[in-house]
Amino acid sequence: MKIRLGYVSIALNLPKVTASSTVTYTNYEKQSSDEKKLNKLKQVTLSNLNDLYTILQYNVEKNIHFYRITSQLVPLATHPEVDNWNYRKIFSRDFERIGNFIKVHNMRVDTHPDQFNVLNSIKDEVVEVTKRNLWFHVNLFEDLDYSEGKMVLHIGSGQGGKEQSIKRFINNFNNYPKEISSRLILENDDKTFTTKEVLKICKELEVPMVLDVHHHKCNNDGESIGDLLKDIFSTWNKEILPPKIHFSSPREGEFDRKHSDYINPNDFIEFVELSKLLERDFDIMLEAKQKDLALLKLIEDIKSIRSNWKWIDATTIEI
Repeated sequence: MKIRLGYVSIALNLPKVTASSTVTYTNYEKQSSDEKKLNKLKQVTLSNLNDLYTILQYNVEKNIHFYRITSQLVPLATHPEVDNWNYRKIFSRDFERIGNFIKVHNMRVDTHPDQFNVLNSIKDEVVEVTKRNLWFHVNLFEDLDYSEGKMVLHIGSGQGGKEQSIKRFINNFNNYPKEISSRLILENDDKTFTTKEVLKICKELEVPMVLDVHHHKCNNDGESIGDLLKDIFSTWNKEILPPKIHFSSPREGEFDRKHSDYINPNDFIEFVELSKLLERDFDIMLEAKQKDLALLKLIEDIKSIRSNWKWIDATTIEI
């Protein structure tokens, strides 16, 4: 069984490097001409794309094969009042360069659209805004020429009761363009939809499920991960890439929903050893405040606690 470790968006080992610089609409509107407005967007986007390339280079140097690209890569990309922002054409060569780098180095990248994207909202306008935002992620993968690109989404709102919320989600999912629905993977959350509920939805829609271990501990109906893990992994059977897991540690107390700076190595080891029973490769996205630093520290901790575990490279475990 092989496990690759990844992290989210920001490489803290690279000071002043970020692919998430933003331009607010207010700032955009303050520019004195249309030309200056466009130049502002171009300047920040180019900086983000160059820094993303730098982060990916760093990941290769550290043998980190799994990475989440920020949703803030292109400022105002989906803003309804910014209609002359043809960033896909302007930066086509930059996207191509990044995509080629990802493929040459056999990296796995994905995205996680922000929490305000609610596919099952009771408000039609929110569902349409969500669609527009998800198109950005689809277009990003297209511009990178990265066919394996997936975006993680929660089921969303529980308004009107879970049963009706799930029906809305399934109906809206089926009515979304195939270009969007084919790239979605669904995750359990820490307040509303449990692992078991999301698994049932994934089976019905034939969509891969992302298990968030921390969320499961905060929100479950008594089910154990061990009883669900085989079925969760099975939702990935038709996929090219292996299953992915989200792992984080609570900041304060066992059921604190907030993420800690680092990963509790004993909890991590416990989960991996439980997963060993299935003998299936998978990837783990670490959601820790200290990003890549947390990943590197976890590796040190594991080596200290489980010195018998084999490492294929700096971030890939084989047990």
